[in-house]
Amino acid sequence: MRPKIAIVPGDPSGIGPELVAKLLSEDSVCEAADILLVGDAHLWQQGAAQAGMPVKLNTIEESGVASFSGLAHLDLDTIAPDDIRIAEVTVAAGTTSLRCLDKALDLAQAGLVDGVMFAPFNKAAMTSAGLNAEDEHRYMARYLGFTGYHSEINVLDDLMTTRVTSHIGLKDVAANIDGPSIEKAIDLAHATLARSGRTRPHVAVAALNPHAGDNGKFGREEIDVIEPVVRAFQDRQMNVTGPWPSDTVFLKAKRGEVDAVVTMYHDQGQIAIKLMGFERGVTVAGGLPIPVATPAHGTAFDIAGKGIANVGATRQAFDLLVRMANTAKAEAGAAA
Repeated sequence: MRPKIAIVPGDPSGIGPELVAKLLSEDSVCEAADILLVGDAHLWQQGAAQAGMPVKLNTIEESGVASFSGLAHLDLDTIAPDDIRIAEVTVAAGTTSLRCLDKALDLAQAGLVDGVMFAPFNKAAMTSAGLNAEDEHRYMARYLGFTGYHSEINVLDDLMTTRVTSHIGLKDVAANIDGPSIEKAIDLAHATLARSGRTRPHVAVAALNPHAGDNGKFGREEIDVIEPVVRAFQDRQMNVTGPWPSDTVFLKAKRGEVDAVVTMYHDQGQIAIKLMGFERGVTVAGGLPIPVATPAHGTAFDIAGKGIANVGATRQAFDLLVRMANTAKAEAGAAA
């Protein structure tokens, strides 16, 4: 059976509703999954008008979510049309973003949908509306009551990246890198690759220091911290290599020699992967108990409302989410 995917419109001040309208205009999208649009009807109509592509809303009651098929719509009342300000950060936009996301997560937690995709959010708007976490990924974990290890994973085509440290100051990175943290990041990359259908993936681990420390000349983190973790994975017969100098590991990735790169800090991977294909990048909420994906770019206020947003990353996010949801369904079926 096809997976059931809930789609959230994202921040209505940005390009999210337009992107979803463009996504749904592609016939193969509705053939790949049963899709439930979660959000106010006028948000989807707004996106259709911006994209110049009609979206037919088959609105259902929440009691009908368990049995919906094809393309359906669960109507909410989270924002008045007059409160939408294109290309502006507003509390109203942040509020509708959170409320639509909450509803989609509720449906996933209840087993009524198999995955959640959200169009781009604006963190400033969500924070003004009461986002009680560092970002939407930690917000989702808290909302779901999930206390296990989780982290943002970035995906470009067949390449995934995750990181040991994330949204902290660069001066604090070295102090926050230790064996258990590296091990968790590698495990998460491996598990997410497996969830997307990859078997025996190659995970490359980036070094922290220039030239991978040059045998300790530029720092000993590679020798004392990173290498022992890599060897431990190799002893378990897992295809993990490194630490590779961070200025060359992405050349290997670009050539298709590795399936994932584990970096030590945020920009070490983000700069590389965005230069390689910003318009195709996807972000996965790695580690959460339900598959969640979104395009990696932001709300693009500079082009919001103009009908020119590129749907490429949104399509990539949808396709990856479908694969992950199918894998999760297959694993659940095997366990039963």
